[in-house]
Order: sequence, then structure tokens, then C-alpha cells
Amino acid sequence: MSISRRGFLGVALAAGGTSGLLLVGSGCGGDDDSSGSGGGTGTGGGTGTGGSTGGSCSADIVSNHQHSLNVSAADISAATDKTYSIKGGSAHDHQVTLTAAHFATLSGGGSVTVTSTDASAHNHSVTVTCT
Repeated sequence: MSISRRGFLGVALAAGGTSGLLLVGSGCGGDDDSSGSGGGTGTGGGTGTGGSTGGSCSADIVSNHQHSLNVSAADISAATDKTYSIKGGSAHDHQVTLTAAHFATLSGGGSVTVTSTDASAHNHSVTVTCT
């Protein structure tokens, strides 16, 4: 029997998915069925592991300088629009918004790319991927 990522995440989240999925700026992360381009030009952190879901998510923040993103399993399960701070260890903050449609894509094992708000005369392209 085979189960899709979406099915697996749905079952895992229903079984107690209150643990957080840590998403931090990372370099190029691979998934053999993903399309898109590689990692950012800045420094990044590691890939977080998804609590009780057993999957993992990562965020690639282009031109990163200590920004990070943390999305909880509860946020993915709730699937409602949410705005996050990506300040991390940076001296300034940016915001990114993930929509209900983004969460549906992520829960199905896909990736989404959003652009942060402007701060200090720049913004960041942020790609979130869950496997």
C-alpha cells in the first residue's frame, strides 16, 4: 500500500500534530520530485525536522543574513492565512504571509515562494518546502 505525502501529513497531524515545524534559512535543499532553482546567496541555518509528522520542512531565504522562519504543524493544519516575522538574528525585521492555499500546497509536500516586506531598503524571496 502506498500513501501520498498529503495523506501521511493529514494522518500525522490528526494524531497529535501540535509540535512545531522549525523552518530556518537554509541552502539548497533537494527533493527528487521538486522543480525550481537552488539555494540563496546568503548564509543560512539548517533544515528543521517536523515534530510528530516525521516529515521535514525548510525555508530558503535568498540573500539571507540571519533571518529565520518558524511555522508550526498547527499552522499547517489550521490552513488559514498567517503573517510571520522572519527577523531571526538579524538587526531588522521582515514579514512574510502564507495563505490557506500555500498551506494546502505545503501539506501536500509541495513548495511555495513568497516575497517578504521591504525593510532596510531590501526584501527577500522566501521558498518554503515540506516533504
